[in-house]
Amino acid sequence: MNIETRLKIISFLQFFIWGTWLISFSAYMIKTLGFTSIEVGFVYGNIGIACLFMPSLVGIIADKWVPANYLYFTCHFIGAISLALAGFVTSPTLMILIMLIHCCAFMPSISLSYSIIFYFLAKNQKDPVSYFPKMRVYGTIGLISAMCTISLLKLELSNIQLFIGAAVSLLLMLFITTLPSISIAQKTEKNSMLSILGLNALSLFKQYNMCVFFLFTLFLGAILQINNAFISPFLHDFSDLTQYRATIVVAYPGVLLSLSQVAEIFFIICIPLFLRRYGMKGVLLISLLAWTLRFGFLAYADPSPFGLILFILSMLAYGCAFDFFNVSGSIFIEKSVTADIRNSAQGLFMIVKGFGAYLGAVLGGVIVNIFTVNNTRDWSTIWIIFSSYAFVLFILFLFSFKPNHKKKAA
Repeated sequence: MNIETRLKIISFLQFFIWGTWLISFSAYMIKTLGFTSIEVGFVYGNIGIACLFMPSLVGIIADKWVPANYLYFTCHFIGAISLALAGFVTSPTLMILIMLIHCCAFMPSISLSYSIIFYFLAKNQKDPVSYFPKMRVYGTIGLISAMCTISLLKLELSNIQLFIGAAVSLLLMLFITTLPSISIAQKTEKNSMLSILGLNALSLFKQYNMCVFFLFTLFLGAILQINNAFISPFLHDFSDLTQYRATIVVAYPGVLLSLSQVAEIFFIICIPLFLRRYGMKGVLLISLLAWTLRFGFLAYADPSPFGLILFILSMLAYGCAFDFFNVSGSIFIEKSVTADIRNSAQGLFMIVKGFGAYLGAVLGGVIVNIFTVNNTRDWSTIWIIFSSYAFVLFILFLFSFKPNHKKKAA
């Protein structure tokens, strides 16, 4: 099995794990365990907390001391154990704690998987703009496969979804051992204090465009986590309405949501073309506009025939919104840094997204709670608020990001 095939399998399994619970877990907590939206917000906020320090810490270790594949193995071992334990938890407080441990292991594994792919692409002299999307698309296929599996097996309101994720984590942990050894970047003779501490990536904030990019990464991290935490409860709430109980939206919400990932496949493939044609700023602006449309369509969507069309349009918008920022953002960083800080820089990207994710999950939970009366949520108003937020970001980014990015040797 050649290295490219193994990297594709790793990408597939990495996101299959996440797909087993990322979207459906909130519905399980609200509908089955009886958690409040605020408690769910704190559980999902763990993703943001973990991203505040773990990706950077693990990235520094991978850059300076321990090969990335060894750390990747360790992350998925801890992730498998913690996810399995979460399947037995029924207390909100304990769930928050266990999922914090899981997220502290899983979130750095995402940036590590990107760094591992970039490492082997560079080693084989492959252009990351052309080849990384081809690898990353298998992660999207993995996410789709997991979501459809959980939905078709009717496991969205069951703890079995967590056990499946744990089992696949163990599988990936074993599969990573098939990769060739990854070398640590060579040390230079003169090292600054930042270099000694592994904080070289912080120097990226001296660049205007990178500083603006990371600022908007924070704001978009909030949007993504709002989407992840509350889209599944939104769909499951239609089961409370008699006229919609027999619709496909209620019967297989996970399958409907997987259309977002199907759209991702298309947009990931299009990334190199869009980057060459519109540049990084154009691609990121398209992402922000797509987020505006994503939530705008959801505000008026329902399981009726017309409402279903809006659902589908929303899923298509998500595919564009997610890929054009997250995947293009990783490429942007890869082409902005040198090899000795590759892991640290990708980890920093995760940190900033994580801070935004925490704010998005917690504040999103508060907003949902404000517009909840007698256990009935005013989803239309909620989605309008989130859509307006995304549009404001679009306007601000349009005038603040300057397209003068210069490529650097990786």
